[in-house]
Amino acid sequence: MNHNTPLPPASPRPLRHLSDVQRRVMTTAQLRAHGVSPAAAGEQCRAGGPWQQLLPGVFLLHPGPPTSEERLHSVLLYAARETSPSGVPAQPGAGEPHRPVYAEAMITGLAALTLHGFPSAPPLPSLERIDVLVSCRRRLRSAGCAHVLRTPDLPVAEEATGLPVAPVPRALADAVAGLTDAGAVRRLLSDAVRGGYCEPAAVVRELKLAKLLGRPHVVAAVDALLAEGRSIAEDRLYAMVRHHGLPDPVWNVDLRLPGGPHLGGVDAYWPEQAVAVELDTRAPRPRRRPDDGPDAGQEDDAMWSEYARKREHLERLGITVVHITPRKLRECMEQQAAVVRTALMASGDRDPAAYVVVLPQ
Repeated sequence: MNHNTPLPPASPRPLRHLSDVQRRVMTTAQLRAHGVSPAAAGEQCRAGGPWQQLLPGVFLLHPGPPTSEERLHSVLLYAARETSPSGVPAQPGAGEPHRPVYAEAMITGLAALTLHGFPSAPPLPSLERIDVLVSCRRRLRSAGCAHVLRTPDLPVAEEATGLPVAPVPRALADAVAGLTDAGAVRRLLSDAVRGGYCEPAAVVRELKLAKLLGRPHVVAAVDALLAEGRSIAEDRLYAMVRHHGLPDPVWNVDLRLPGGPHLGGVDAYWPEQAVAVELDTRAPRPRRRPDDGPDAGQEDDAMWSEYARKREHLERLGITVVHITPRKLRECMEQQAAVVRTALMASGDRDPAAYVVVLPQ
């Protein structure tokens, strides 16, 4: 690969401030800012010439096939909103290494999962297309290897290998939308949970927003995902009690009033202190989108209401309910152990709780 292919003469700006890949992949606007007219760029791309046009307005400044890095940057350059009249991305402060800024565009789908490090995601050279996520307000069509996906609610991009990528739940939903292989879907969802990239509830929420839960192979993969995610969260809850010196509770029990109604199941219960722990595996409460219909979110609202009613009923009986999310167990187990310990220690200062029957689930 020849990285030293000369630009046409009369370039008013040197290229040493650019990263290596930026010297190899440029837009029409960026070339113009370096003194290269569109006509001159076109001449360089003639058959047998030293350059080639990868995407509309995006040029590879060497012959031969592009590398995976060059393809990713070319897709981002094609999809990004120009941040200046010259189309040259903003520069970092003095003394900082140059890193391109791609406004309102991020890699998503399988390519993003590969960049995130998913073991079952395909290698980048095998991908014929690279999904790129932009706002639905953008007028941009798919071209070449750039497959444009639009969203009314563009997420905050994360960084992987120096590139903006969609958060894992969104990238998973975009990848699953294009997959028909049940095994591939199941492996990707499993990677997300086993690798600690995100919690199952966040994945399910994105799949639901993308209207993918009506596909049988996706539903089957989600069932396996939820079962695996809950098992992992329960193992972490056991580890929290064991490693942080909490007294042993009774595990996975149902609570009932004597001769009365079922109060609900809890994951751990300390009868003497009347403290219960419940793993909160609900999806994050959704933000309503402008195009949501009047019935959107009713199922989620019903689930949140049921959790609230259950907690309020138990607390009216004098039982302290500690809700712990799988994410908090994963990221700050010690802090969650302190919350439980505080609830157990405070039990002596409360009025005695109502007597409840404890049954195995």
